[in-house]
Amino acid sequence: MKKIAILIVEDHPIFRMGIKDMIDHEPDMQVCGEAEDVDTAIGLIQSLKPDLVIVDLSLKNSTGVDLIKEIHDRFPSCAALVLSMHDESLHAERCLQAGAKGYIMKQEASESVVEAIRNIMAGHIHVSRKIMNHLLTIYQNQPATAHESPLKRISDRELQIFRLIGLGLSSKQIAVQLNLSIKTVGTYQERIKEKLNLKTARELLRHAVIWVETGHMDPFDRL
Repeated sequence: MKKIAILIVEDHPIFRMGIKDMIDHEPDMQVCGEAEDVDTAIGLIQSLKPDLVIVDLSLKNSTGVDLIKEIHDRFPSCAALVLSMHDESLHAERCLQAGAKGYIMKQEASESVVEAIRNIMAGHIHVSRKIMNHLLTIYQNQPATAHESPLKRISDRELQIFRLIGLGLSSKQIAVQLNLSIKTVGTYQERIKEKLNLKTARELLRHAVIWVETGHMDPFDRL
């Protein structure tokens, strides 16, 4: 029987090792490779042709969402499962829209990762019951968005920049890391402020820092 080949993309070695051991104990699964960043992961997907990639959202020099989009566009036979510490109520829907087939929280990994892999390989979407109920509610009543988080109004790139602001990076540092001009970063910051109804750069910084420091819980629920 051919085993399910799985690539793990995670920049924390200890956590990566734990997931690998868990998967390799399953008789029908094996980890075929490991990566810490998007570029390495793309190279391994091309050479190893895994059936499924487990993706962390926070990676070196990029985000897991970028990798999910690459997989969806370039490797349609490869599925993506997001394994993340970030709040699923904000990120799960974005990841599914980017092309992921599943989303589970890291604290649930020991109980859910094997089940999630089996579900995805069987052709299903795997998310928590909470997220599934949320998605069903959206599809049943799409106009009812008045109480959704303002963070859902910003694009993936804007969310990436919002995170880097919260990590304390300057506009110049963000520009270098994302290979953008400082002017472009400034344009993104203005768009973020407008969409989040923030008046000053100080307010933007404050909300971004709270978002990062609270594990990406929604700062607009707390302020």
